[in-house]
Amino acid sequence: MTEAAPYLGDGPQGGFALWLRAADGVRIRAVFWPQAGARGTVLMLPGRTEHAEKYGPTAERLAAAGYAAAAVDWRGQGLADRLLPDRRKGHVGRFADYQHDLTAYAAAARAQGLPGPFFLLAHSMGGCIGLRGLMRGLDVAAAAFSAPMWGLDMPGGRARLFGTLFGLAAGAGLRAAYSPPPASGPVCYLETAPFAGNSLTTDPAVWDWMQGQLRRTPEIALAGPTIGWVAEALAETRALAALPSPAVPCLTGLGGNERIVSRAAIESRMARWPGGSLLAVPGAEHELLMEAAPMRDAFLAAVLALFARHSAPRPA
Repeated sequence: MTEAAPYLGDGPQGGFALWLRAADGVRIRAVFWPQAGARGTVLMLPGRTEHAEKYGPTAERLAAAGYAAAAVDWRGQGLADRLLPDRRKGHVGRFADYQHDLTAYAAAARAQGLPGPFFLLAHSMGGCIGLRGLMRGLDVAAAAFSAPMWGLDMPGGRARLFGTLFGLAAGAGLRAAYSPPPASGPVCYLETAPFAGNSLTTDPAVWDWMQGQLRRTPEIALAGPTIGWVAEALAETRALAALPSPAVPCLTGLGGNERIVSRAAIESRMARWPGGSLLAVPGAEHELLMEAAPMRDAFLAAVLALFARHSAPRPA
C-alpha cells in the first residue's frame, strides 16, 4: 500500500508524504524530499514522540549538501496508526515490530526512485531501531546517530533492575498503563514543559518552533510511554548490548548535557565499533539536530563529512 498521505510542510520544495502498510498490517507514514542530481539519500529515523516533518529543516540542510532525504512516522506516533484507544499513550506491542516499519520505509524510499547510496541518520529511539536494522542487514553505506537510545538513563543506573520490574508489571496485565515517573504520564512533555531547564534543546527559537508544530497539528502530540513500551525498550537495549557492532562506517554524537539516554551505553558501544567515532558536543542537550546553530552545525558537519566519504560525486 502506497497512497498519498497528509504532508504537514516544513522541508525542501517538492516534499510529499505517503501512507505505507507494514508487513503486520499497521499503517505508517513516510515523507520524502527528492533532489535532482542527488549524490545519495539520507533515511532519517526519528525518536519517540516525533513526527517526520520535525526533520524538515534537517532535510533542507541535507539538500544544500546534495542529498535527498526521507523521514518516517513510526507506529504509535505522528500520523501513523496509534495502537491504543488512548492515542496519546506511547506504546508498542513488541519492540521488534518497529523493524516492520523500517523495512516498509526503506523499501518505499527505493521504490520512489530516491538515489543510492543510502545513509542512515537516526535519533534517540530511532537509533535503537536503526542499530537493530543494521544488524539485520539494512543496506546503507554509512550511519550517523544522534544521542541513540542504546540504553535508558534510569535512576542510579539500575537499568537491569528496572527492566525486571517493568517486565513483571507488563506481565501482570499493566502493559497499557502509563509508566510511572520520571516519565511524563498523560502529559506531552514538549506541549507543556517550560523552555527553562528543558532536556531537549538550548535554543529558544527552536523550542518555540517545535511547540508551534504541535499547536498547528495537535493530533501529532504524544504523551508518556506505557509500562509495556518501557519494558520492551529495556529488553531490546539489553539484547543489543550483547551483540557485536555491525560492519558499517559510523559516527555518533552525544551532547554534554544528555539526560534522557544512557551515556555509558553509547560510550561502550562506540568503544567497540570498528571504524566508528564518538563526537562529544559540549553544552548540548538531547536533540543535537534541534540544537543552537553552533552545536547543531558542528554535529551535522561531521555527519556530512562521513557521508561524503561514501557518496557519489556531487554534480558540478
